[in-house]
Amino acid sequence: MRMSEQVARYIMEMLDSRDGTAEIRRNELADQMGCVPSQINYVITSRFTPEQGYVVESRRGGGGFIRITRVQLSGTSALMHVVNSIGGDLDGNSARMLIVSLADRGAVSDAAAEMMLAACSDSALRVLPQEYRDIARAGILKQMLIRCTVSQ
Repeated sequence: MRMSEQVARYIMEMLDSRDGTAEIRRNELADQMGCVPSQINYVITSRFTPEQGYVVESRRGGGGFIRITRVQLSGTSALMHVVNSIGGDLDGNSARMLIVSLADRGAVSDAAAEMMLAACSDSALRVLPQEYRDIARAGILKQMLIRCTVSQ
């Protein structure tokens, strides 16, 4: 198993055993896991994102920590949280991860997820110049998610 997977699994176990909140000290966790602190940063920024249902807070300094909280939102509020976290542009890989995560958590149906994946795909947006695709993808996905909240 890769180091990033081990770190992610360790943090997930902490979240599961502590009611959805894990507080870690990056250097201590890196020492414990036998990796460099930047590996911890990588795992947190790639696997514990708002799009995947997590809020990450950090405090720097000697008593600093990183707090990861699993957001337990349901239905419309979960989708609106995602809509608000998307921003002005969204690359294809991030869109795919977000949509799959929403489907896995049951926030959108499998059929809706398939339509979103198709609408946000690079092949669907290929008629646009490259520099506009991520902007269009963000707008399309936001509108599709908003329509999902209206129909719930």
